[in-house]
Amino acid sequence: MESDKLMIKRFVVGPLQTNCYLVYGSASSEGILIDPGAPDPEINAYICDKGIDVVYILNTHGHADHIMGDVSFGFPVLIHELDEACLRDLKRNLSYVAGGGSEQEVRAEMLLVGGEKIKLGSLELEIIHTPGHTPGGISVRHKDVLFSGDTLFFEGVGRTDLPGGDHDTLIKSIKEKLFVLPDETKVFPGHGPETTVGHEKRFNPFM
Repeated sequence: MESDKLMIKRFVVGPLQTNCYLVYGSASSEGILIDPGAPDPEINAYICDKGIDVVYILNTHGHADHIMGDVSFGFPVLIHELDEACLRDLKRNLSYVAGGGSEQEVRAEMLLVGGEKIKLGSLELEIIHTPGHTPGGISVRHKDVLFSGDTLFFEGVGRTDLPGGDHDTLIKSIKEKLFVLPDETKVFPGHGPETTVGHEKRFNPFM
C-alpha cells in the first residue's frame, strides 16, 4: 500500500482573507477542513474532484472569520471547549469585525481541551492548546507541519485587544508550546503567508 502522506490545500476565504486548509491523507483520502471562514464552492469542488472523505471541521478558535462556513459545509465540528459558545453567539464570535454574520445552529461533535490526537487514516494530528488570541485558541501539529490559527503569523502574532484576548498569555503560548518545536517546522497561519518556527524565533518583532 502507498505510504500515506499529509496533503495540504489552502483556500483564502471571506472578507478578512482567512486561510482555510483542507488537510488529507494521500492514500487514505480522509481529511479535515481547518477554519472554513466562509462558504466557498471552490472548496466543495476540490473535495468532490479529489474524492476526499472529510471527517471533521476543525476550528482553531471561535471568531466569525474562522467558523462562518461551518454550517454550509456540514461536517462534524471540533473546537476547544472554551470557545464552543462562539459557534452560536454573534457577540462572542465578533461577527461585526468579520463583516457581519447570521445566527447559526452549530453543535460541536467533540469539545477539545488540548493533547488530543486526531486520526486521518494512518496519520495523526496533535491538538495544542495555545490561548491568548482567544481563551480556546488551538494549534494543530503533524510532524514538521503546524497550523497555528491566529496565534502565530509570519513576523507577527494574533491580536489580543478583542474580548477574551490576553497578550501575556499569547506570548507564553508561543514561547512554551510552539517555539519548543524544531526550527524547520513549517507554520501555516490563519492569515497571510506560511513561515517556519526558526524564522519566527529569529525575526518576529513580538518575541
